[in-house]
Formats: sequence, C-alpha cells, structure tokens
Amino acid sequence: MQNDWKAKARPEQLAPEGDDWSIWLYLAGRGAGKTVAAAQHIRSVADSGQVKHIGLIGQTAAAIRDVMVLGPSGIMSIVPNFNRPVYEASKACITWGNGVKLHLFSAEESERLRGPNLGYAWCDELCSFANLTDVWDMLQMCMRVGKNPRTIITTTPKPSKLLKSLIAREGTDVTITRGSTFDNRANLAPGYFSSVVSRYLGTRKGRQELNAEILDEIDGALWNLNMIDATRLPKSAKPWFKRIVVAVDPAATAGEDSDETGIIVAAIGDDNRGYIIDDLSGKFSPQEWAAKVIAAYRSHQADRIVIETNMGGDMAEQTLRTVDRNVPITRVHAKRGKLTRAEPIASLYEQGRVSHIGAFETLEDQLCAYAPGCSDSPDRLDALVYALSDLMTQPMAGEGILEYARLEAEKVVKGVEDSPHGWSIGAQEGASTFAAPAAGWDTAADFFAGRQGGISTGGSPAFEALRDILGVR
Repeated sequence: MQNDWKAKARPEQLAPEGDDWSIWLYLAGRGAGKTVAAAQHIRSVADSGQVKHIGLIGQTAAAIRDVMVLGPSGIMSIVPNFNRPVYEASKACITWGNGVKLHLFSAEESERLRGPNLGYAWCDELCSFANLTDVWDMLQMCMRVGKNPRTIITTTPKPSKLLKSLIAREGTDVTITRGSTFDNRANLAPGYFSSVVSRYLGTRKGRQELNAEILDEIDGALWNLNMIDATRLPKSAKPWFKRIVVAVDPAATAGEDSDETGIIVAAIGDDNRGYIIDDLSGKFSPQEWAAKVIAAYRSHQADRIVIETNMGGDMAEQTLRTVDRNVPITRVHAKRGKLTRAEPIASLYEQGRVSHIGAFETLEDQLCAYAPGCSDSPDRLDALVYALSDLMTQPMAGEGILEYARLEAEKVVKGVEDSPHGWSIGAQEGASTFAAPAAGWDTAADFFAGRQGGISTGGSPAFEALRDILGVR
C-alpha cells in the first residue's frame, strides 16, 4: 500500500532521502497536498515499528481530530483496513498493532509536552500556533529517542522569527520543500479555483496563502506580526477582567458582495492592559449579526455593546433592540478618519499594552496590512479600534473630579518640597493659605491625616478624595 502512495505522489510530496536531515519543512499553499504527504510518511514510520513514540501537534484539539486524524488526508483515512490502528480520542492516542503509539498534542496546551520521549513528530500548520515559541521549545526537549529524532512541519508560511530561523538552517539539518496550491490542481474541485483562488490571485493574501510566499512587513503599516506575537497569550489564559465590551462595525448592505460585519470581543484587565478575546466577524444579515452580538454579550458577560452608527444610524441600534431591548449600548459616530482613529490603538500595541488571547488570523492579517492610503475597508480592524478606544482611550465617567483631586494632591507634595518654613498648601487663586512650621507636619500625608495637631476636614469630600489618593486615613 505504501508503494501505491509512492507511485501516485508528486516528487515533492515524498520525504527527503538520506540521513542528513532532522527537520523536513514543507512550505506550501492551501490545498497543496502537504497534509497527506506528512500523514503518509508518518504512517510508513509507524508501520516499520522502528520508532515507538511519535508526536502529532496541531493548532487545537479540534484541528488535530478533524484534519490530522479523521480528515480526508488524515491518518485514519489513509491506512488500509487490514492494518488499521486504534484511535482513542479520550486518551489522545492512536495505537498500531505493532505497539507504536501516536500521541496527540494541542498547541494550546504546551505544558502537555513536558515529559514525553519522542523519536518522531509532525507539526501541522505550525505558523498558526498561538504560543508558537513555547510549543516549539517544549517539543525540542521531547525529541530525544533514537539516533536521529526527526520532525515534519507542514505549514502555510507566515512571517515569524522561528520560521525564518528554520529557513536559515536549510542545507544543514533542515530540508525544505516548497509548493503552491496550483501544484495540486488536479485533486481540487474546479469550483475552488473559480470562486476562491481567482478572488485572491495576485493579492497579498493570495501570495501568502496560495503561493506560500513569506511576505515582509508592509511599509508604513501601523501593526506588524512581531508586535502582536510579543504579547500574545495562549487561548487557555484567564486574565481577570474589569470590563468587557462587544464592538460592532455593521456592514452597509447584506448581499453576497457586501463587506463583513466586524464583531470583536475585547476587555481591559485589572492590570489596565487590553485583551482581544474573540473575533466573530463575518458576512451576516442584520438579524444574524444582531443575534451573534447579543449571544457574545451574554456568553462573555460583557458590560456593554459598542456600535458604529455612521452607515445605519438608528437602524443599527434598533436591530440589536429587536433581539434584546434592554442591552446597554454605546453609539459611536466616527467623525475622524480611519487612520486617525487607528493610530492611538496601534500605539497601545507598540507599548505592549494589548494581548491577543489566542490567534485571530484574519483579524491580524487586516491589522498588519493596514497602512496610510489603504483603500480597503477592514471591518474587523474598525471593530477592534472601537472596542479598545472605549476601554482604554475614552474618558471614564467621573474622571474629571478624580483628575482634579490628583492635581491638587501633587500641589500639596510640591508645597512640601518648595516651602522654606516646612510647607504650605495654596488653594485656588484668592483662597486662603494654610501654613505650618517645620516641626509640625512632616509630610502632606500628615496634614491630611490631621496628625500633629492638624486641622479638621469636617468630612469634606474633596479632602476625603485627597486622603484616598495619598493613602492615608
């Protein structure tokens, strides 16, 4: 049966010959046949019985099951009935009759890679792993069985430090196979090329997803992948959130050729950092996106919905009200240009103050492709900007009095430093001035605490606020 595969496989789908490689990197576009190539090679290794423990690592547990194991090109779909292994989903394991075990690991749970001893591994869509570096580092520590432990990587490329480092090792211990979607045209549905491939042919996305080109950053782009990866958290991360919002950028129309409706769930944590929790964007009718937004509001226990009203005006809010009449809504009417709105949010990313919990490929592609002069309408980006603006850049209700109190407290501290007689506090122009000898109050905190014979504040809210800011009671 394995000879049958060798007879029908294209030359690039066969594993490298010889013993001088430890990593086979198969860089190819969508549908190029890289998954079946890796599955067939893993099957041949398992059939031989030479390596007893093999690791399969996918983006998520669902991706492993639906693509690497049970998918049309997966392990269980290519093995013959007379030598069929046993797949135990509950144990995340596939066992061959000769005792060889394939252990299944989700990239979302890198800690599960702490301990296994592997002689072979297959990573599918490596570039899509949310915590790429952690998973790869943990896997390398597992590759310690046999004379030459080997890893197969099948992936559509995205620019990352790890991928670039692997490519730099080509010709040493890394062998690279390159391919495109067009290489496998004979095995793909004609409609796929007429409807999907033709749409992206010649575009930046097409160059990456179809031709498997590794694209550098766009000049002038406000975001880049390194910026996002630097603070990315695994999907399993559970920060403590102070506020959660669901932001919506509704499409102007609801036809087949309409724009997407951007739907982003975001939060601000107790650490005052922003978090992107989910991207639910897509092409929906008004009732569909409204139902999806309300469902997200409820499932994430959000505080409110933020909705852009430039195109639909009252209609956008009314659409939400038909699903839930009592949901809290903040309406945003964009008066400034898209670039002006996006720049403060991009600055938050530059400062490392925003984390993506997991990977949101389409959203991140929009972010990294957006530059001044861009004519596209990145609806996911817009929804993200509205969400983080509401959480992190818009004035908070009641913020004015708190800022006033903070400034007054700073005047008190400055008075301590500047006064030659100990210190004094000046109120607004025309108001009286309090003074105290150096032997009296040593600090502004002493004054507001009423220590050393200090004055009584009489429960004044202003003084009480200042006490809170100074941390005295």
